[in-house]
Amino acid sequence: MKGHVWRPLYAVICLVVLVLAARYFMVPKDFGIYERGYMYGFHRKSAEDYWKTFKVKYQFNTDYCRDCHAEKYSIMQTPHAIIHCENCHGPVLDHPTDPEKLSVDKKRELCLRCHLPLSYPTSGRANIRGVDPITHNPGIECSACHNPHMPSLEAMK
Repeated sequence: MKGHVWRPLYAVICLVVLVLAARYFMVPKDFGIYERGYMYGFHRKSAEDYWKTFKVKYQFNTDYCRDCHAEKYSIMQTPHAIIHCENCHGPVLDHPTDPEKLSVDKKRELCLRCHLPLSYPTSGRANIRGVDPITHNPGIECSACHNPHMPSLEAMK
């Protein structure tokens, strides 16, 4: 065969050898599920004890917050009801033993994560009312004018 056929073949063979070598050196020996044949799993056997003692940062459960913060729980009847409390207030790690952990992030960027006008027609993002951060009260925190726990239902449509 001509050289123009062999050179790409050599390149592919070298690439395969590099990938296999990298996999051999980088993938831990206990990675995978060996009981069902050689296949990859989502954890390593040697890391199971680590994950048993791993401290959970997020609850992702608004009922966790409701017990102590019933006055703020009224948010559950608003369009913001689909948002977990921790998205704005941070993780509940060590809360309530360390109440200072849950400080409110009042930066405009937090609100703009959802309210920046982007057109994603299949995701429903286009249904969220967007604001232009350049023209809509630049330099002012959103919570100075808007209460995220009681957003106007009309303004959200």
